[in-house]
Amino acid sequence: MARIRITQVRSSIGATHHQKAILASLGLRKRLQTVEHNDTPEIMGMVNKMRHLITVEEVK
Repeated sequence: MARIRITQVRSSIGATHHQKAILASLGLRKRLQTVEHNDTPEIMGMVNKMRHLITVEEVK
């Protein structure tokens, strides 16, 4: 299964409660923090909702 690296590049200040909950469920707590996850449909759905706050790259 493919792995992805997710980095929070923008602050969650001003984000809605729902968006902050998505960031927390991804494991992101602060700006410039990076986490790795498997490329599952659930994770990709959360990533698509948060495209404006995060960057995503594939881990080889």
